[in-house]
Amino acid sequence: MDETGPASKGMHLPLWLWRDYFRRHLGWVLLAFILMAIEGAMLGVLSYMVGPMFDQVFVAGQKAAVYWVAAAIFAIFVARALSGFGQRVIMAAVGQWATAAMQTELVRHMMRLDSVFFQDNAPGALIERVRGDTLAVQVAWSAIFTSLGRDVISLVTLLAVAVSIDWLWTLIAIAGIPVLVIPVAILQRLIHSAARHARQTAASISTRLDEIFHGVNPIKLNNLEDHQDARFGKTVNAYVKAQIKSEAGQAGVPAMMDVVAGIGFLGVLIYGGFQIIDGAKTIGEFMSFFTAMALIFEPLRRLGNISGLWQAALASLERLYAIFEEKPGILSPVNPIAAPARGTEGDVALQNVRFAYGNQPVLDGLSFTAKAGETTALVGASGAGKSTVFNVLTRLVEPASGSVTIGGVGVNTIALADLRGLFSVVTQDAALFDESLRENIMLGRPEASDADFQAACDAAHVSDFLRETPLGISSQAGPRGSNLSGGQRQRVAIARAILRNAPILLLDEPTSALDAQSEAAVQEALDGLSQGRTTLVIAHRLATILHADKIVVLDKGRVVDEGTHAELLARGGLYAGLYQLQFAG
Repeated sequence: MDETGPASKGMHLPLWLWRDYFRRHLGWVLLAFILMAIEGAMLGVLSYMVGPMFDQVFVAGQKAAVYWVAAAIFAIFVARALSGFGQRVIMAAVGQWATAAMQTELVRHMMRLDSVFFQDNAPGALIERVRGDTLAVQVAWSAIFTSLGRDVISLVTLLAVAVSIDWLWTLIAIAGIPVLVIPVAILQRLIHSAARHARQTAASISTRLDEIFHGVNPIKLNNLEDHQDARFGKTVNAYVKAQIKSEAGQAGVPAMMDVVAGIGFLGVLIYGGFQIIDGAKTIGEFMSFFTAMALIFEPLRRLGNISGLWQAALASLERLYAIFEEKPGILSPVNPIAAPARGTEGDVALQNVRFAYGNQPVLDGLSFTAKAGETTALVGASGAGKSTVFNVLTRLVEPASGSVTIGGVGVNTIALADLRGLFSVVTQDAALFDESLRENIMLGRPEASDADFQAACDAAHVSDFLRETPLGISSQAGPRGSNLSGGQRQRVAIARAILRNAPILLLDEPTSALDAQSEAAVQEALDGLSQGRTTLVIAHRLATILHADKIVVLDKGRVVDEGTHAELLARGGLYAGLYQLQFAG
């Protein structure tokens, strides 16, 4: 997002919000404004009716006036009730529609950003943007819309009544309002700063909760409950302080309005009281004026509070707009080349590839070739660049230099969807969603036939454990597959990969966290899946790749050796050392 000042943002962001979200419901918004106008105007009519009520009923004792004055006041309240109900329902609906659209488009936009974006932003903070910031904007914007519609009309009609009774009384009552300009401007800056800090700390709370709930077992095992309590409490306290500061700033404007109103009423009471005593004004006129001015300061307070509400909303809008301003760096080429046809993919080759996360080099001139139809294993210490190789192949990240090709075709020349359609990926942390097992597997190929689906389940040994579940394939996987064991999650992920039926298979330590029995079943499924496919395997446990056609040894982002298991052992290099460490004794 460009580094413009608060004033510039204050002008630009509401236009963006209106153009992209609320303008879609223009008809409903206009209807709500008409109802707001009716509701607001009724206050002016009500204050006007106080005069006849006092002069004709209470002072003159006209019995006939009792009926028509009572009927008129009742009609005013009914009109105000109906119009108020209608505009509140409409504005609530428009607010919900706009918020839902913003949340949906925000998530859609974020899913298309580069993977690096999610490494730089904690999940909890992003969740707070989608939920907390959009809801904060909805609440503030609805209140602002209502004030601009209902309260402006109320203000105008009440002022008209007051001026029609006595313009000098009106001038005395509102003379102090211009004095508030400078204090309100100062409060605006305070509110904006405090609200921005409050939204940032709210994001920190979400991040802390995400860490606690996903790390609850390590917290227990390391007796970190007290530490995490203190850490979370510190974050919450920071949010509370910022929120109180923001709320105090927003409360400042109405408080100042009350003081100004009190001074104005004092002046009118003294000046108007003498006029009534002298017979220049009637009691009804004074009561009508008093009612109008008493009612006028409530919409005036709400209008004065708009600045505070907007500054609070602006802090959230800035954070939302900053996300929308993020642009993906990895895009499909303008004129893409067709992906290699099935069965003609050819070799996967990386030539002199360099990549870094920030200033930290990860791949440093890496080169190797994975032959078509063969299994190529990548081994090396943690941080050697193995997972980054997969990310470069699938264009989750873009190398700074070098070439990555499949069958001689550069991966950056193929449309992203077509490129990623060439791969089936199974990782050590199976990505399952809180849907049924069938839905999770069908994500591999939604249009697959029932026969293909059943064949994938059988090949991945998913059918073996389905007999133990009461709902079978309709059982819910749970959030992140929490209703399944590690081996079951992996078998569901493998079934999805089988159903996807992509020509290139990427395996990232898929059996690393499994017990011996689960590993045997999963490994059997993986062996079947890799048949006839170009397979790249990341392995720390060398026992799983002893029969690979080629093993590529990585160290600090470079290929330091490659060959078969027997050839690498015979050479006695880094691979032989890793092998001895794992199999010693």
